[in-house]
Amino acid sequence: MAITGVMSGRRAGQTEPVGPKRKRGLRITARRARREWSAYLFLAPGLIVFSVFTVAALLFAFYLTFHEWNAIQPYKPYVGLDNYPQMIHDKDFRQSIINTVYFTGGSVPLGMAVGLSVALLLNLPIRFRGMFRTLYYLPVVTPLVAASILWKWLYNGDFGLFNYYLLKVHLVDQPLLWLSDQNLAMPAVILMTVWMSSGFSMVVYLAGLQSIPDELYEAAKIDGAGPFQRLRFITMPMLRPTTLFLLVIGIIGSFQVFTQIFIMTNGGPVDKTTTMVFFIYQAAFKFYEFGYASTLAFGLFAMLFVVTLVQLCLYR
Repeated sequence: MAITGVMSGRRAGQTEPVGPKRKRGLRITARRARREWSAYLFLAPGLIVFSVFTVAALLFAFYLTFHEWNAIQPYKPYVGLDNYPQMIHDKDFRQSIINTVYFTGGSVPLGMAVGLSVALLLNLPIRFRGMFRTLYYLPVVTPLVAASILWKWLYNGDFGLFNYYLLKVHLVDQPLLWLSDQNLAMPAVILMTVWMSSGFSMVVYLAGLQSIPDELYEAAKIDGAGPFQRLRFITMPMLRPTTLFLLVIGIIGSFQVFTQIFIMTNGGPVDKTTTMVFFIYQAAFKFYEFGYASTLAFGLFAMLFVVTLVQLCLYR
């Protein structure tokens, strides 16, 4: 009888409802949180700043999408979802999407290709390798405003260095209007962006190259594989995670390009360099349509989310 009581007690313990255990776990967690109150005290300033300037701002921006919110008019009517069809049928916004895709398609692959090429060279045992790595990385830490002003001066049609040397070697007969020609403005901005972004790709690719085991290359050499075959069948497959990371980060960053557009071209000529973020800036701070600008910002977020999801699915 005693054994039966113990066994029945164990069975009863095994079938004890989950609720009391969960309550005990919550009480234990609460006691630990009270013991570690100092950690939450140190985290509080960052959490407050994040809550006020990120979470609250994001919620307020979403609230603005349902209103015709003009900053210089006192009446801000509720319009429901009217801003979203307006965004879809806006020809200027569609043109800004095309310009952004053009910029992304030119700057991201080219910047990654240049970064990989430089990383492969600087991964070799050459002299002054550390100095060269530092020099190639300097454009990344250069302030974007300063770099944009510098490149705007280099592109100047009257006294820019690019035109000076092109005329000197007789590659062109007359100065090129780099930032005023609708066919040259976007390629000029892309070239400047590649100069600034390839250093970051170089550093990330260097980290990926140094994580590849040397035994793979030694075994390939023994099997008679040449440099191109080792690059194709060992280096590139092993760098797939690194390439995916750079591709996702590069596309997200290029879709948000603004500074070089604002300083170098101001969206011109004839809106050929008006990107999505610059178009949102104009809607908010030039025409004071904050409700519509917020709608455009959420449209940009949706496009970035879909593009990133597609990239991850294709990689898998």
